Amino acid sequence: MSNRAICREASHSGSWYSASGPQLNAQLEGWLSQAQSTFRPARAIIAPHAGYTYCGACAAHAYKQVDPSITRRIFILGPSHHVPLSRCALSSAEIYRTPLYDLRIDQKVYADLWKTGLFERMNMKTDQDEHSIEMHLPYTAKAMESRKDDFSIVPVLVGALSESKEQEYGKVLSKYLADPSNLFIISSDFCHWGNRFHYTYYDESQGEIYRSIEHLDKMGMGIIEQLDPISFTNYLKKYRNTICGRHPIGVLLNSLNTGVTQRPMATKI
Repeated sequence: MSNRAICREASHSGSWYSASGPQLNAQLEGWLSQAQSTFRPARAIIAPHAGYTYCGACAAHAYKQVDPSITRRIFILGPSHHVPLSRCALSSAEIYRTPLYDLRIDQKVYADLWKTGLFERMNMKTDQDEHSIEMHLPYTAKAMESRKDDFSIVPVLVGALSESKEQEYGKVLSKYLADPSNLFIISSDFCHWGNRFHYTYYDESQGEIYRSIEHLDKMGMGIIEQLDPISFTNYLKKYRNTICGRHPIGVLLNSLNTGVTQRPMATKI
């Protein structure tokens, strides 16, 4: 019997970000050097998952808040883009590869989550096709490089959850969020605007279309920073903003509503 670990390859490297470890490392260092440690050490961060050409510099402002000296486990919650999913799913892999170094999935936490009966398994194809979690792996590896042998990750693919499901998963994860050695990374871009996204909301009072989008997104960010899941849900119902990570955000807000945290949340999108 083989003892070889099941690995998820860095399937989006070479396209969405560099497949070269030295080149990627230099890019991440450059972006991080431009960011300030305003909210460090954060308990949770929200950062985008587009190609690094578009969002690498932005994500650095969130990852700059990570303190590797006190972080031992990192939960990464990302939305499902390619498969319909009404629950949350766990990876079939044991290792997530990055061009920097491999990240180890916490199998003990996975086993505990699996016992709740609330999670399903994503097959390797679904895992490899999805980018929402992968785009955070290189930054996670970089932020934690000084303690690369001392931490594990808990990737969770989040489906199109109902309000009650967001509350249920929030309750399950709240005990982990309450632990100061755990960090939560929420993967989310914000407004996807245009006919291809079936979303063309426009508040003319804001001026140009891009100003309207900016105003709408900042309104949502302000509500998220209030840490109130009900207000965030009401905002989404009213404006229908196409925030692709709205369900992971909803789970986080419900976790915060259940548990008690001692470090701030940094929102950089």
